[in-house]
Parts: sequence; structure tokens; C-alpha cells
Amino acid sequence: MSNQQSQNSNQIANPQTGELPKVKTPDMNDRDFVNDALSTCKYLTDSLNIAVREASHEQLHTDVLQILTETHQSCRELYNLMFQHGWYKLEAEEQQKLDQAYQQFNNYSSQFPY
Repeated sequence: MSNQQSQNSNQIANPQTGELPKVKTPDMNDRDFVNDALSTCKYLTDSLNIAVREASHEQLHTDVLQILTETHQSCRELYNLMFQHGWYKLEAEEQQKLDQAYQQFNNYSSQFPY
């Protein structure tokens, strides 16, 4: 984990960069614009996923799949930007819960036909 990141009660985040105004006004700030772009990007990937699955024409499928891949990459870049500026926080999961989930899904592998 980077030295910039801090963990407070299972929270993984970078410190705020101080770029945002101290008092929130009705005007959109940089964080609002990037957050809106990330939300839009997530919506687009959901919709493009459906379009890729349902495209009956091979070239259309290929083109929409390329757009989907590029849109996923844009989402990742927006997420990274927000995380770097301290505008996106994650919750760390307890190791015991991770181990339980791993064991549960690992046991499912015995049900696979191959």
C-alpha cells in the first residue's frame, strides 16, 4: 500500500488534495464533474454490455465490443483520478470474510463437469 494512503477503520483512501472549496455551493466543482463522468461511464458500460451480447451482426458485435473496452478503460482512468485526489474511498474487508467467500466458491469447483 502506498505511503499516501491511509486506513481509518477499514477505509482505504488517499488524503484529500485540498483542491475543493471548503464550503459546498450549488456550483459543480472538479470532483462533481469527474464523479458525474464516472457515473455516466458506468451507465454506458452497462448498456454497451447488453448491446454486445445481443448484436447479431459480426462486424457490429466487433465494433461495439471495441467501444465497450474503451469505455471500461475510461471508467478506470476516471476512478484512478478520483482515488488519487482522495475523492473515492474503499472499504477494506476483513480477512476472515474473504477466506470464507474463497472457501465457499472453491467448494463449488467440485460441481463443474470438467
